[in-house]
Amino acid sequence: MRRRSSFACSLAVATATLSSCGYVGDPLPPALNIPERVTDLRMHQVADRLVVEFTVPSRTTEGLLLRLGEIELRAGPWEGSAFDEQSWYASAARIGTSCDRPGPCRVDIPTGPWTDREVFCRVRVSHRKGRWSDWSDFSIVRVVAPLGAPRGLRAEAAPEGVLLTWDDPDPRPGKSYRLYRKAERQTDLELVGTSPEARWLDRTAEFGRQYEYAVEAVLPAGASEARSERTPPVSIVLQDRFPPAAPSGLLAVAGPTSIELAWDPNQETDLAGYFVWRAPPGGDFERISGLLAMPAFTDVSVERGKRYRYAVSAADRLGNESLRSPEMEAELPGEPTRPELRIATPANEPGKFDASP
Repeated sequence: MRRRSSFACSLAVATATLSSCGYVGDPLPPALNIPERVTDLRMHQVADRLVVEFTVPSRTTEGLLLRLGEIELRAGPWEGSAFDEQSWYASAARIGTSCDRPGPCRVDIPTGPWTDREVFCRVRVSHRKGRWSDWSDFSIVRVVAPLGAPRGLRAEAAPEGVLLTWDDPDPRPGKSYRLYRKAERQTDLELVGTSPEARWLDRTAEFGRQYEYAVEAVLPAGASEARSERTPPVSIVLQDRFPPAAPSGLLAVAGPTSIELAWDPNQETDLAGYFVWRAPPGGDFERISGLLAMPAFTDVSVERGKRYRYAVSAADRLGNESLRSPEMEAELPGEPTRPELRIATPANEPGKFDASP
């Protein structure tokens, strides 16, 4: 009885152990640890250097987190008639990087003796255990003589926004410019426009706000581009000191007891209204109205037989007033003659009157 009891006890313990550990499946094959390939390699020239940018992958081809080993970045020219990858690889320089973790990576390479030559670049990464990713696609740039940066950037307020102008010591054919802006509460300059000439108007700038601007020159360089250094930024607070346009289309028409004025409405978005000006015969203009919301006015304070001159000005919400419109003249006729009183006479037919003259 004791032996059976001991065996039963051992069986129970073994059963409990198996149930607590769960089922152990088939062994998994070892991970290959091959990094994903770089897919966003790009290169462009800035002044006298090539700027290479790419993203170091964070996972392997099996979706596992990558334990980064090395980054192999190679760059060099090729001038043969038919591109040969192995020959290029043997002659291309291996470029060191300071990137040591997954994420964005930037490397600057001096252009050195590569001016007027086509430079090829590609990259791959490895796992700590030594397995390499596939190579990225090539990025290709034809290196040009370094572009000189624009000089003397100026920002001034204009009725339509901020007008930027600058000088260019390096006016090469095919050149254009990129404009960068930083508004209040922004931390970095952002691209806001391009221009084919050394001036640009920022029509999106708002009155009352402060802005910083910078500009760089850009030149096509093969499949990529060459850029100059950016100018030092300039600042401006855009103030509205610009009056509306003078109203147009003024008409002045004499009525029975007043002179009626009407004109074309202004199109400014910050328009507040209009003022009416009048000059008596031989006198100077004086403002005869308050701020009018509508482009019309009735002048009842006129004397008959006098010829008046009229003009209209426009004002915005900040009180900037335009020049006066071209003037118009109008005169209220003298004392009107009383109409002739005609008395009706009896007609031939009873009960009817002849009202004819």
